[in-house]
Amino acid sequence: MSFKDVKVIGFDADDTLWANEDYFRAAEEAFFDLLEDYMPRHSTARALFSNEINNLPLYGYGIKAFMLSMVETALEIGGKTLPIEVIHKIIEIGRDQLEKPVLLLEGVTETLVALQKHYKLVVVTKGDLLDQERKLDKSGLVSYFHHIEIVSEKRKEDYLKLIKHLDIKPHEFVMIGNSLKSDVLPVLDLGGFGIHVPFHTTWEHEKIDITIENNKFFHADKMEDILNLFIYE
Repeated sequence: MSFKDVKVIGFDADDTLWANEDYFRAAEEAFFDLLEDYMPRHSTARALFSNEINNLPLYGYGIKAFMLSMVETALEIGGKTLPIEVIHKIIEIGRDQLEKPVLLLEGVTETLVALQKHYKLVVVTKGDLLDQERKLDKSGLVSYFHHIEIVSEKRKEDYLKLIKHLDIKPHEFVMIGNSLKSDVLPVLDLGGFGIHVPFHTTWEHEKIDITIENNKFFHADKMEDILNLFIYE
């Protein structure tokens, strides 16, 4: 199976174009430090993850939603004995995340430069609109993309809507990302192509244990490796 009919290549943003999950892991560790006198770290981690998942329908993804889940978890654990300073420190943790630099992953710029000459490139990312726009602006990558789509969720219907907007067929679309669950499987279900480029760490909610048997699915150890998959005519 080749990409000879492909017209548009979609890229996930967080942990595909730039590092993101590392910042969340560091913020979690700082949060666990704050509550270590109240509950063991592993128990706090379970409580926080549970609140994050339960809050997704209301808050969606992103740092602000993460901050609210941390506040909720801290209040549940500390109760009336929780000092107000802990809430202030949680807000500081979130603000620090929002001000982190955008660090491009290895090979990203070179890959975009090469592919832009032959295909339309788009970004498909989920999360908080303001924060994703901030990271895109700081990344210096906006000029490589024909279209940027920031969505609340990456479901099959969300990709179908994008494909229709781009006036292409599913088999003319490739999606590249670090999440099998969000970036690959929904596109494969539509009849498009999916390329998995893993990041060294993955949020628990995005982990999926599955063997994909589909001739439109490809794996690349690193971003530059995807260039070997495409045919330039």
